[in-house]
Amino acid sequence: MTPRFNPQEFALSINRRTFLGQAAYGLGGLALACLMDPKLLRAADSTAADANAHWKGIVNPPHFPVRTKRVIHLCMAGGPSHLESFDYKPKLKELHDKPFPESFTKGQQLAQLQNTELKARGPFCEFKKWGRSGQEISELFPHIAGIADDICIIRSMHTEQINHDPAHAFMNSGSIIKGRPSMGSWLLYGLGAETQELPGFVVLTSKGRSGIQPVSARQWSAGFLPSKFEGILFQSKGDAVHYVGNPEGVCQSTQRQVVEEIKRLNGMLAEDRIDPEIQTRISQYEMAFRMQTSVPELTDFSREPQHLLDLYGVKHPGDGSFASNCLMARRLAERGARFIQLYHRAWDHHLEIEHDMPVSAQDVDQASAALVKDLKQCGMLDDTLVLWGGEFGRTPMGQGSGRDHHILAFSVWVAGGGVKGGLTWGSTDELGYRYIEDDQKMHVHDLHATMLYLCGIDHTRLTYRFQGRDFRLTDVAGNVAKGIVA
Repeated sequence: MTPRFNPQEFALSINRRTFLGQAAYGLGGLALACLMDPKLLRAADSTAADANAHWKGIVNPPHFPVRTKRVIHLCMAGGPSHLESFDYKPKLKELHDKPFPESFTKGQQLAQLQNTELKARGPFCEFKKWGRSGQEISELFPHIAGIADDICIIRSMHTEQINHDPAHAFMNSGSIIKGRPSMGSWLLYGLGAETQELPGFVVLTSKGRSGIQPVSARQWSAGFLPSKFEGILFQSKGDAVHYVGNPEGVCQSTQRQVVEEIKRLNGMLAEDRIDPEIQTRISQYEMAFRMQTSVPELTDFSREPQHLLDLYGVKHPGDGSFASNCLMARRLAERGARFIQLYHRAWDHHLEIEHDMPVSAQDVDQASAALVKDLKQCGMLDDTLVLWGGEFGRTPMGQGSGRDHHILAFSVWVAGGGVKGGLTWGSTDELGYRYIEDDQKMHVHDLHATMLYLCGIDHTRLTYRFQGRDFRLTDVAGNVAKGIVA
């Protein structure tokens, strides 16, 4: 006799089997994950921990001796010409307006000069040797030339991306794929910040007088890292942070009560599920509350002596200029920010380079040098790394009255943070077209690896597991340029 079918018992048995099966797979998966990476088991504990706990960084203790405690990146958005700044090529000047040798360019990737007649364009400015080190620097940068003995000029930089946005992404994250963390986020994740009163990763931008190069917010994104490592864009003009003050009629104690209640509600949600973004939300509310005091003090330049404002060339503090941002960068650095990034959006000189590049250089030259001098005189240069440069260089061939994008050679300079001053590192061929293949070549991955090394981090060990693999800033490449380390 066929037993009677009971739908309720059948549904119950299905649910029971489903539960047991999923539980078995879940426990097995958790066990396997813990065997592969024991740190994953501790993630739940850290998520449930006090969100106000100061993040000390995942690299604790450091892998190497720490030379650099903080990084200030002066990003010349648009790509300055290395041929009119830090890489003098007299042979190119001799070849001016003559056909560019095909042996250099045959089979090479060009941007907008593809399939056009290529003519050499010599440097339009003069170079001199500066300081005891005798580094050759363009007359367009007299103030930076004045600190020649404090900076290391890297002439052998090269990259892989020939258009602005992907080239910025590659310089910042080591990848053109969206969703990858920027180097500031990696550094903050690795080392934490020395402050709880301000963000550890701050971004400032300034406009050029000869054009405004677009820069997208993904350049300071935390990518797949928890969002608390995201770069925070401060306004360069007016209030650095919008709505940082209390609303009218709301006192500090009332605001504190609001923050505490939001914290309590988020805490209830955190008990229900493991989600690091909940803890990020709690900690960011707390930081926002503290920033109501710290930000006004940070942006108050009234106590800066006049001679220091004159050193930077600051005419009106907080006016949105690169000079004002450089002074702000020093103030952020001394208050514990880990990574400070300043974008000056003015260097895309496809046309009228002889008119526009001197304008861009004038906007940044004095303040860039002043930042190094200021850090040095207040004893911070030894453990602060200053990086100056763009996302790529410009062609030694002319593009009308300007120069096109170029990825096979460009120049940057670094100062402080354990780097040798007065050193020229790497070289290019006689026309400035390509880096020389030797032990002083510098790919973007090599620059990142060297920066992390100076910060006490082995770039191969600073990783984050995402989508089944371990990612890192330098991907699967990168060599430390120990020759520039003091």
